[in-house]
Amino acid sequence: QAGVDIVDTALSPLANGTSQPSTEALVATLQGTPRDTGLDLMKLSEIAAHFRKVADKLKAEGILDPKVLNVDTKTLIYQVPGGMLSNLLSQLKQANAEDKYYEVLAEVPRVREDFGYPPLVTPTSQIVGTQAVLNVLSGERYKMITKESKGLLRGEYGRLPGKVNEEVRKKAIGDDKVITCRPADLLKPELTEYAKEMRDKGIGKSEEDVLSYALFPQVAEKFFAARDKKTPSNIDENGVRQLIVEDLSV
Repeated sequence: QAGVDIVDTALSPLANGTSQPSTEALVATLQGTPRDTGLDLMKLSEIAAHFRKVADKLKAEGILDPKVLNVDTKTLIYQVPGGMLSNLLSQLKQANAEDKYYEVLAEVPRVREDFGYPPLVTPTSQIVGTQAVLNVLSGERYKMITKESKGLLRGEYGRLPGKVNEEVRKKAIGDDKVITCRPADLLKPELTEYAKEMRDKGIGKSEEDVLSYALFPQVAEKFFAARDKKTPSNIDENGVRQLIVEDLSV
């Protein structure tokens, strides 16, 4: 009735929590209805038995945190999406501060409000989440402010939808001017500069190479060097493969 076409699910050993709902549960629920999936529960059970061992191994190795598989309705209050929740747990584990989990969850909506209610999708969800972790672990709100948080409050990610806490903004960026236009309009064209830099270095053969160099300069240089060593002799200076035909009639 709501117009749902597809529902993403996961096998029960790795379902629920920050994951997807259980495949087997949904299949069983829809059996005998017009939405019957036609999937065999017995076969799904056999597959789930395999992944139950995988899940147990991941839990034993500390890779899979049982918390992410539990249903916690407080996440609706804390406004934390699944992917962001997994990242928060990882950050706290690295800091040996998993006991601060619920304090961080409670801090997330407060930081989001201070920042003018940015949408909790990548990258702003990670910016808000990381700042919430720092606020809790440092024992003082905004004692440490990330570069990304400053950029968000400065307007580098675009105009924020809500009202920003000006005290927090002042603490983060001081007297820096807030960007009110489209941030990308302030960027200088750089592609021609990258192309010139590549010509000076004698690397790259195409526009695609310039793009690769602009995005990943260090990696691209190594890639070009390795590629050029393997380049067949029938590749011309423009990167075009030449067809060589030998006349055998003579």
